[in-house]
Formats: sequence, C-alpha cells, structure tokens
Amino acid sequence: MDTDRIFGIQSAAEFEVLALQTFAHQYHNVSVYKDFCDHLGKHPSNIKSLPDIPFLPIDFFKSQKILSRKHRSEIVFQSSGTTGSIRSKHYVADLGVYRESFTRGFEYFYGRPSEYCIVALLPSYQERSDASLSYMVGELIAQSSHPKSGFYTPGGTDELLKSLEDLQTPVLLIGVTFALLDLVEKITKTIPNTIVMETGGMKGRRKEMVRAELHSILSKGFGLKEIHSEYGMTELLSQAYSSGQGIFQCPPWMQVRIRDTEDPLSLLEAGRTGGVDVIDLANQHSCAFIATQDLGKSYDDGTFEILGRFDHSDIRGCNLMAL
Repeated sequence: MDTDRIFGIQSAAEFEVLALQTFAHQYHNVSVYKDFCDHLGKHPSNIKSLPDIPFLPIDFFKSQKILSRKHRSEIVFQSSGTTGSIRSKHYVADLGVYRESFTRGFEYFYGRPSEYCIVALLPSYQERSDASLSYMVGELIAQSSHPKSGFYTPGGTDELLKSLEDLQTPVLLIGVTFALLDLVEKITKTIPNTIVMETGGMKGRRKEMVRAELHSILSKGFGLKEIHSEYGMTELLSQAYSSGQGIFQCPPWMQVRIRDTEDPLSLLEAGRTGGVDVIDLANQHSCAFIATQDLGKSYDDGTFEILGRFDHSDIRGCNLMAL
C-alpha cells in the first residue's frame, strides 16, 4: 500500500477503509497471522468493520517470524527483555517506512526535529544496535543537527546539565525512567525551554512506581508543570505521545482499542479498564493488529492511558510498570 495514503489519513472513515484493506493484505501474505485468523474462523469475507478484525497476541513475536511472504527483512529489532527472557523480534522490511512513521509522528505532535536540541539518556539501549528506540532517537538527533544534540551517558550528566543551562533553543530531553531519576537528583537549577519525555523502564535499577508518583518527582525536580511520555514498542513502527498526566494520543494512522480481559475478542467501551490492542497501519509488512500485554483504558476523544501490565507478562523496557 502507498505510504502516502497511510500517513495522509484525515478521518476515522478513511482509517477504517485502509485498516480493512490492510487486514485483507496481511491475511493473504503473513502466514502466521493467517493461521491465527483461520483458527478463529476469521476471513476477509466475514470482516466487515474494524471491530471484526482479530488482534494477534504480541507473544507471537517471540516465537514466530511475523513477515509478509513477499518481503525480506532489512533489519531485525529486538526487545530488551530481562535476564533469561525470550526477546521479541520485529522483522522490518523497509526502514524507510519506520523513519517516515516516527518522523511524521514527531512532527504531528511537536514540530520539526530541527527546531529542538534533542538529548537522550538511554543507557540501556544506546549500546544495542537492535534496539528500535535508540534507532529512532538517533535519527531524530541527526535531524536536529544542533551541536549539543546527542546521546549522553550517566557519567556525562554533569556536563550535560551545564551545557544546557544557557541554551535559547527548545530542549527535548528523552530518557528511560531510571536515568531521568538519577539526573533529577543532580539538578541545582532548572533548565529553561525544556520538554522532559520519559519512555519508561526501570531495568531493575530502582523500585517500580506508579506513573503519577514518577511524574510528580520529575516535574518537581526539573521545575516543570508536566512530564511528557512516549508509548512505543519493538513490535510497532509508530508511537503515541503524552504531553502530561499520562494521557496518550495516537497519530492518525495508529489507534488503540481496549479489549475485555475475560473475552479477548470483545472490545470495551470508553472508560473501562482492559487489555490494550493497537492498530499500527505503518506495520504493513508484519502485523498491524497487535494485542499487547498492557492494561489501559480509552476515552471518547480517542486518547488513552496505560495503567500497568498483566501479572504474567514480562517487564518490557519501553513500558512503565504500574504496581
């Protein structure tokens, strides 16, 4: 499918049309997804609307190669996982689509990367060549082209804070949770014109905490009214963003639905807590319909929040646990 159609979506009706076309395409070309749909008795002939489309459990990315038979992977991104855990693999057929998705998504919410000094504290991802988050942030840093943009290590945070104190350019500071908490303990004066964005992830470095507690600590330490958040994962090519209060918004080619935890084929109405299903139409060559292991709730305006994870699921690097 032409990516201009995907990234040019302007209405819910247009999204549904492209989602149904994507389902039919992936049913016929992604064998793992076809087998899953056949097991449920789902076929393009009986899928007439968005609620009819089945969502592939995200665990399939740990055990199966989710890729269109018409394509070869250009790169394989892997989840961070925990010691001894099985890592998810996302076989990405076209890095150009990923770059277009995260660039357009960033621009949709924040404007052009070139308008910011983008600094990253991603110590658990930076050394990994197979981490989709570090790839995305690295590309945004390159588009920034600001001389102080870049990845910083925990040992270089003193230099980072000093170099940012007098900047007039807006700063986007993106980091994993534990690194931001470490940094905020060193701050002696606020950094002007700064957006602080957490991506989740304690990685066993600190105790888990609910998002409200985390944001309260960070907002007080950085002297900011709100803390922003990014919601993404290895299995997706798109990201949702929150500008505060943990309320996320998707770009036009991505939607979140909430499923009944007792009946995963049934969707819940707005305001009720359930499992998070994601439609990411940028995932044309793998699977665009994914049932995650996150718990959340959606709202009538299309926004959503993440409330935690299923008890049996792994702690994943790009998602904040809420206990």
